[in-house]
Amino acid sequence: MTDPALSTGPGTATPGTASADTATPGTAGRPLFSGHHTHLWGFLLAGWVVSYADRTVTGPVVAWMIENKAGFIGDAAHPAALGGLIGSMFFTGYMLTQYAGGRLGDRYGHREMLVLSLLWAGLMTLASGLAGGLVGFVVARVLTGLGEGVFYSNDRVLVIAHTPPARRTVGLGVVLSGLSIGLTAGVLATPHLIDWGAGSLGMGGAAWRAPLYVFGICSLLVSAASWVFFRARGDRPLRLGPPTLRLIGYSVPAAVAITALFLVADAFGWPEWLTAIGSGVLFAAMLTIVVRGIVRAGQAAALLHRDVWLVYIGFVAVMWNLWFFSFWSVQIVAEAAHSSLTAAALTAAFNAGAGIIGFPVGGWIADRRVRAGKGRKPLAVTCAVVHTVLATAFGASLLAGKPSLLLLGLILFCSGLFFNALQPIVHSILGDLAAEEHRGSLFGLFNLVAEIGAVASPVVSGVLRDATGSWAPGVFTAAGVMAVSVVLYSLVREKLPATAA
Repeated sequence: MTDPALSTGPGTATPGTASADTATPGTAGRPLFSGHHTHLWGFLLAGWVVSYADRTVTGPVVAWMIENKAGFIGDAAHPAALGGLIGSMFFTGYMLTQYAGGRLGDRYGHREMLVLSLLWAGLMTLASGLAGGLVGFVVARVLTGLGEGVFYSNDRVLVIAHTPPARRTVGLGVVLSGLSIGLTAGVLATPHLIDWGAGSLGMGGAAWRAPLYVFGICSLLVSAASWVFFRARGDRPLRLGPPTLRLIGYSVPAAVAITALFLVADAFGWPEWLTAIGSGVLFAAMLTIVVRGIVRAGQAAALLHRDVWLVYIGFVAVMWNLWFFSFWSVQIVAEAAHSSLTAAALTAAFNAGAGIIGFPVGGWIADRRVRAGKGRKPLAVTCAVVHTVLATAFGASLLAGKPSLLLLGLILFCSGLFFNALQPIVHSILGDLAAEEHRGSLFGLFNLVAEIGAVASPVVSGVLRDATGSWAPGVFTAAGVMAVSVVLYSLVREKLPATAA
């Protein structure tokens, strides 16, 4: 597999380079959003909302199929493992465009990549609802992941570039709270949209398609609004054609490789864990290509030094825990408390909803420390430790037998506060470890490495559930992975922004 985004060396410029995203005509060096960075936050937040609703919908849809023995999941011999595998296929696609998305943003412009990502995700989410069978659904989900993968690295760069340093981390947190809103919307709205599809729309066993149609349309609307917003701010019009062609050229072979892995596994009856290992092989191949390209371009000192690797690997735990609880929390609560899917969704939403508070508050506290000349690392370590302890308590409550919805919701909410506060803090630390011209590639490589946690978590947890009959081993595994990140974050040598004070 080749990466067209790696073909440009450092300093390569086109009319749509990222440097053009930082100045307006006649005001060289002045940010495009000077004085209006909160407007930028708002549009990026909306992008996160629809992006995460699009990807979160898969978990509740799979849970509904399992509970109602419907669709292409309900009749499977090992439905939990198969459902987890579908989630892993999505994140394999999402993972493989992380670095390419950041690199393309550095070359063609971060605004272009954000609009393209939202447009692509909306169309592919609609296609997921139109899928006629398991393979079609997997292909559509893989393509959705490939398009959504370019959003992350470009969003982080715009926030850092156009927000005053003294408010940078809170800006990262406010924007990222859209993740929690999207997660909450995906978890809470999906069961109701399925009921609406089965009742009012008369879709019967195909009612799982309804939320995919609704969320796909919402993504297209946000994409159109973002295009209007970004088009009015810049020294050039938005040109989506060149980056779209490059992204298609990259995504088609990636989608073929991922789908081929799934088809071969299905034809030969591979266990789901073996297919997940295949995804790991694709990850290793992509990481090798990316690292080799960085070394050849002479960017190793900026993107591959000791401290960024500690952050890269430490964030694997965040992605593991995020998508273990996001993908399976509804099913876990429903089974543990013997509740309805709707009640379980309401309880599970406490974890996602906690981010609405945790993301901005974590960023706000970190910025206060930076203004006082203090580091953010102690906050990151503390948040990781508290989440580890609370995740372990969640697993223990499952082992105790039939925990109450109140207890499960309380643990999920408290752990979510610290878990979500951790993320903008780590993003801000990472952003200060590289120069501005490398940040798109930096965050792309960061999320490429970290997403291996999102790829592995759903399927590993599903396999553990099918093998043991309990979700507790999966919870304890998630807690153990986070405990490792505590050590890694402790070893990072933080660099504070020189102008923050």
